[in-house]
Formats: sequence, C-alpha cells, structure tokens
Amino acid sequence: MQKLELTWIGKNNAQEPLEPRILIENPKYSYGIVEETTLPSGKLWHGNMLIHGDNLLALKSLVSMYTGEIKCIYIDPPYNTNAATEYYDDMVEHSYWLSLMRSRLELLRELLSNEGTIWIQINDDEQAYLKVLCDEIFGRSNFINMVSVNMKNIAGASGGGEDKRMKKNCEYILVYAKYYSKLPLFNGPYEYTKISDLVQQYLDEGKSWKYTTVLLNPGEKVYIGSTIDGEGNEIKVYERRNPFILSIKQIAIRDSISEKEAYQKYSVFVFQTTNAQTSIRTRIIDYRMENGITEDLLSIEYVPKTGRNKGKVYEQFYKGDKCRLFVWLRDTSEIVNGELYKKDLQGTYWDMNAWMKNLTKEGDVHFPMGKKPEKLISQIFEMCTVEGDLVLDSFLGSGTTAAVAHKMGRKYIGIELGNHAYTHCAPRLKKVIDGEDQGGITKAQNWQGGGGFKFYELAPSLLKHDEFGQLVINPEYNADQLAAAMALQEGYTYSPDKDIYWKQGYGSEHDYIFTTTQFLTAEAIDHIHEAMSDEESLLICCTAYQKEAKTRHGNITVKKIPKMLLGRCAFDKDNYNLNIIAAPARDDIEDESEDNVTL
Repeated sequence: MQKLELTWIGKNNAQEPLEPRILIENPKYSYGIVEETTLPSGKLWHGNMLIHGDNLLALKSLVSMYTGEIKCIYIDPPYNTNAATEYYDDMVEHSYWLSLMRSRLELLRELLSNEGTIWIQINDDEQAYLKVLCDEIFGRSNFINMVSVNMKNIAGASGGGEDKRMKKNCEYILVYAKYYSKLPLFNGPYEYTKISDLVQQYLDEGKSWKYTTVLLNPGEKVYIGSTIDGEGNEIKVYERRNPFILSIKQIAIRDSISEKEAYQKYSVFVFQTTNAQTSIRTRIIDYRMENGITEDLLSIEYVPKTGRNKGKVYEQFYKGDKCRLFVWLRDTSEIVNGELYKKDLQGTYWDMNAWMKNLTKEGDVHFPMGKKPEKLISQIFEMCTVEGDLVLDSFLGSGTTAAVAHKMGRKYIGIELGNHAYTHCAPRLKKVIDGEDQGGITKAQNWQGGGGFKFYELAPSLLKHDEFGQLVINPEYNADQLAAAMALQEGYTYSPDKDIYWKQGYGSEHDYIFTTTQFLTAEAIDHIHEAMSDEESLLICCTAYQKEAKTRHGNITVKKIPKMLLGRCAFDKDNYNLNIIAAPARDDIEDESEDNVTL
C-alpha cells in the first residue's frame, strides 16, 4: 500500500541497532538533595537527571527505563542553517540532518506517555521537511499545532534583510501528541500587552478602559454568617467595614506620579466591577436582601468545584445593593521586568519580545547562539504539565529547560553532548538549587531554592576491539557495571537484592538475572538452584563456565559473554551524529564455544 512520505539520500540504508549503554553517576557534578519517588506507573524515580553524552545513545538507554513515562518533551535541535556555532556543528548536509532527526524522534516517541506531547523548535530552513518527517513518525492525525514565536531580539534568529530575503524574526514550534485522542485540554497560553500601551490604545480608539479603581484597604473583615451553593457547600459571608477605595487618577494626583506608575505600584489592587450572572452572586444578592445587610462592601470565602481555583479557598468581593462582583486586574495581568502586562488567551502566535531584554543574563551563563527564554519553556510546561510530571530535553544547550522544570517542580531529564554540560548546565542548576538564580521565571514562581539532581555519564561501549581486532569485554567495566550492562542488554531491570546475591535484576515477578566474572561450576549452579523456588527462573551471564553447568537445571539458563552479544548491535562506537551509512554484513560471528574470555 502506497503512503505519503519524505525521502532522502540514505533514508533506507540498513543500520545496526544501537548499543544500550548504562548511565554512570559522576558525583563530582551531582548536586543538592535528591529524593527517590515513584512515577504514576509505579516505576521508581531516582531523581532529576543531567546526562552528558551522545543524545541518541542516551535516549536508547532511557527507553529501557522510562518508556511511556515522559509527559512533555521540548527540544531545540540544531537548525541546519549552514552557520556553525561555537557549541554545535550545524553545517550538516540536508540528508544527514534528516537522518539525525529521524533516529532521535523515533526514540522520543517511545518515551512519551499516552497523554504526552512533544514540542520541537525550528526555523524556516528545515521546518517544512521536519513537519512531514514528524507526520510520518507521530502520525498526521496527532499533529496539534505549529506555533509561530516572535524572537527577533534573540541572537542568531535574525539574518536576512541585507539581500533579497526578508529579515527573520520568527521561529516555529511543531507540537505533536503521542495520541491526540487521549490528549487532555491545554491550560492557556496567554498573550501579553503592556497595560500602559493598552490604556493608550483604548483612549485612541475611544473605548472605555474598565480597570480604573484601586482597593487600597479592604477594611475590617467581620464574619456575619453563611449561605450555601447549589450543592449545599458553605459560603462564608463577611462585611468589610471602612474600606478605602480610590481611582487611578486620584492616586496619581495624591502620590504625584503618572498613571502608568500608579498602575505599576498598585497593580495587584486594581479592579473593575461587573454584573456577571453567576449562581454564587445570585445567592449573595438573596442573602443580602434576606438579612437586611446595609454595608456597602462584602466579601465571601468558598471552595470552587471547577475552574483554576478548584479545590482551594477562594475570596470574592461584592459592592453595593446589586452586589457588583470585583474582577481583579491581577487575575489577567503579570509583571514582567518591572512592567505590568495584560495577559489574554492567545492562539498560535507567541510574542516573546518582553522576555528578550535580559535573556543573556538568565542563568548567569553565556550562550549567544540559540538560548531560549525561560518564559517560553514555562509557558509550554504550564499548558501541558502539572507539578510532579516528568519532562525531557535531549538538546539541553545552556540548561534552560532543566532550570525551568526545577523551578516549576517538574521532574526532568536533560541530555547534552557538549562540554557545556559541565560549564553551563550543571553550574546553572546549582545556582537554581542554592536560590542564587534570580532571573528568568524565579520571581513568578516564587522560587527560593532546594532540591537536587544527579549528573550521569554514558558508559563506554561494553565490548571493545582488542589488539587482534576481536571484540572483548571492556576492561573499564567493574563487576557492578558489567552486571548493570548485562541486565540492560537482556531487558531486565537492574536492582540488586542485598540479601540474595544472584538476584541482581528482574524481568518479571519471578524472572531474574545474575552476571558473574567468576568461573561458573556445576556445584555453584546447584547451590543457586537449591535456593530458588519452583516458579522462579534465572539467566546467568558469565565469562567462563564448566561444561556440565550449562544444562544442569531447566529453570536456569547459562550464557557466555561476550559471545552472547555479538551481532546484536554496533559495539565500540561512540558517535552517532552521522549514522546513516549502510551497516556492513556480519560474517565473522562464530557459534558459542567454551573458550575462556578474560575480563
């Protein structure tokens, strides 16, 4: 059956499977307090992860541990702009770039949860090709949107304007779901406009700007009784005695400041009133009349069952006999760099200009070509994740995604190949943990510091070529690392039992794996078998064994390393950035023998 697809040179070349590598913690760069918890699936989570190494190899390792666990993936891959940067070799031929992206996107899809989304930022050089490639990998029916992001002040995103091309001021984010049918509704996003500009726009257009009043003092709060909502839940009612209310114009005159400055200074207390028809307001009007209340200002406290304040005690204010409801400017605005902005629900055009002014200072790291503002990443996380969800960025760059996730209480995995995993990402996260990072979204999130992360290196290849060109067990592996690597190779979860030495990992409830570098005797096999229950099975991986041991017991399988691994994948290979060449035929693999192999 024919199908629409994107083709390129090398797309269908055969490739050897990737070697799954274990991750080895580098405690020199790990930092803070890391607590083990469980993911929604019940899988153990060992803490936030910063991984240094080839992201294709790292993703292959993560698939074995966290398939279907990631709620949100954001990546900002090299744009293939034919303009090499200090940190990335971005001058990759078009076909190579597509192959590089496809192999990584396929693994990223495996990691996504059924309700998860992936956000891929790109410019117009490869956007159209990437869209078709993603349609093929994720399914066209799972495409959500393409967001246009105005980032004209960011270094590296301008270009053009000097020749026949127009100046570039937009980048694009392709958004896909794992399964669109299972995708929850997004929360937001919002568009930001300066209040001062918005007020002037209303004046120029002859419109009425409603937010002109300030509750400087809400008055003495006196409880006068309770009523109930439609489901019988309590609504507490309070009189507000001697409140103090002025207009913005009156405040500007009183304080000898401009109205713009008055908005900035008193923004959280600015409101308008409305006759919104709500069931709660109707009950307060009835309660006021039934009880002969004459106080001008009332407030209530109740717990909403829906909306953004669901499940929390929420306060509302009502004014006058008609109980006009207070609508706060703070509920639809935000302070950015000392300037008050009105925020409105927006569509697929996001203007990030307001957050570009201090971009170079965010995180106190210098990353001039490709750094993204924390506000952009936080907006994505706010839309599709909640606190405690797991997020991932496999092109971590300067560490923005991890810093944002940390401040927002998300679990995270960040992968970075370059040395700036050490010089940028780790130092930036340390400052976040110590509460020393005051830029980006720190104030918006009220971030005070805390938490931690573990820093990991990709293990070297499990097998290396010796002086005779034969693959042997890498001498850099110690016994524990070899056991972990063999568990990964065989599809087991490495989790050594502290009391039963041969239970180093498990595949299911009663299936276990044991790796040893000792010569395995029939007597040792018998000893293990005596300790096993009838329903348990065991895979033993060893470097040498007594011939009689191999078929001694039906529920114990003995395999020899490295022979058992040959032909599975491409060992002794550490760079997969241009891995699109055809795999050579393997005619050098021999049948398993009894020859001893030295570790």
